Formats: sequence, C-alpha cells, structure tokens
Amino acid sequence: MKILVINGPNINMLGIREKDIYGSDTFDNLIEVCLQTAKELSVEIECYQSNHEGDLVDKIQQAYGKVDGIVINPGAYTHTSIALLDALKAVSIPTVEVHISKVEERESFRQISYIRQACYKTITGCGINGYSMAIQSLVKGEYNNGNYL
Repeated sequence: MKILVINGPNINMLGIREKDIYGSDTFDNLIEVCLQTAKELSVEIECYQSNHEGDLVDKIQQAYGKVDGIVINPGAYTHTSIALLDALKAVSIPTVEVHISKVEERESFRQISYIRQACYKTITGCGINGYSMAIQSLVKGEYNNGNYL
C-alpha cells in the first residue's frame, strides 16, 4: 500500500506560527510522525508540501493510479479551493482530510471545507497525531466506495 500525505500553505511553518493554535510541534515532527506510522504499518509513504495551489493540484493528479490513499491538510485552501476539490474528485483516491487545530471552533470562514466533499473522513484538533490517525484509517480500509466501514 502507498499513501500520499499532502500539506498546503504554511504547514511548513509549524512550530513558528501561532503556537497557541498549532502547538510547538514542527513540520519535521509532523513528517517524522508520518514516517514512523508508515513504518509501523508496513506501508510506503510520500510526504509533500507546497504553498502553491497549482502544485497541489498537480501532485493530486500525478497520484492517479500510483497511490492507494491520500491524507491532505490543504491549509487555507480548505476554505477556498474548488480546484483541489475537483482534482480529488477526478482521481477518486480514498482521502482523509486532516487539520491540526479544531477548525470547527475557529473563525466562521474556517467552517467551510470545499474538499470535504471528496473525503470520506475528516480529523480535526488532534495536532500532528491526526496524520497518524488518518494513515491508520486508510490502512484499515475504513473506506469502501464512499462508505464508512
């Protein structure tokens, strides 16, 4: 099994930005959690981060036929990007949306997630451990043709 972990804008600034919201874990810590979880579950993983919407769309499209699942934290593009939604719908790869903070308890504009329509599960407010939970969900096969198992 191969899983692609995609991170959007400013996720690379973890540990620097708004520690009261995102905590003190760094982007390197996040990558280490993903790699360690993949190792424990004997799956292949690729981690990718970009601050550019088109690059994220390209990465999703390139995953078609090559990965079995996607974990995505689109950052601010969660609330604005129909392009990411369309890319995820086009490739139809089982996807878990992850947010480090509890977006549902934040500003009103953060209550909208365009990509959620293409994801079978959303994990919020678990810090970087949410990535591990998302990887585990994909490996357990909690997705089956759009239905929870």
